[in-house]
Amino acid sequence: MQIAVVFHSGYGHTARQAQAVAEGVEQSGYAKALLVDVAKDIPWDELGSSAGMIFGCPTYMGGPSAVFKKFMEDSSSRWMKQEWADKVAAGFTTSSSQSGDKLNTLVSLAIFAAQHGMFWISTGLMPGNNVSTGSVNDINRLGSWLGAMAQANFDQPAELAPPESDLLTAQKLGLRVAAAAKRFAGA
Repeated sequence: MQIAVVFHSGYGHTARQAQAVAEGVEQSGYAKALLVDVAKDIPWDELGSSAGMIFGCPTYMGGPSAVFKKFMEDSSSRWMKQEWADKVAAGFTTSSSQSGDKLNTLVSLAIFAAQHGMFWISTGLMPGNNVSTGSVNDINRLGSWLGAMAQANFDQPAELAPPESDLLTAQKLGLRVAAAAKRFAGA
């Protein structure tokens, strides 16, 4: 089966996160990841034939990037026909601040998936870095349940940020979505 990782990345940080999500999908051993950068040509038919979609974008000014919002709006003809109904969906986002209103972006992505009749898959991860013995190296260090969050210092290039713990969190999300898609397919 195929899981589409549908993303936009302004400076490369979210692309690294998208790659980590795709690696998690592939680690499942029963799903292939299709990376779709919405700033380029969108393979609409391949999205329609995917078992699920994991949406990701940077959080800019408290919400999804304008490029990703355009993709959302361009999907309206599929929405009218409910072509993506009953597929699994999940989301991820990156911003330079620890919070940076990333939750608002994930809520927007979850509502978008719900409008398409999709089933939203959470991270399924306990929060990290929330006890005195925790650290920034913990999985889910930003404590998100709705989707994978990453923080990338704005003065660091994508080769250095987001940190490995955020990329591992993204991998775990990809693996979880692949497992959910397999269960939904009855495989």
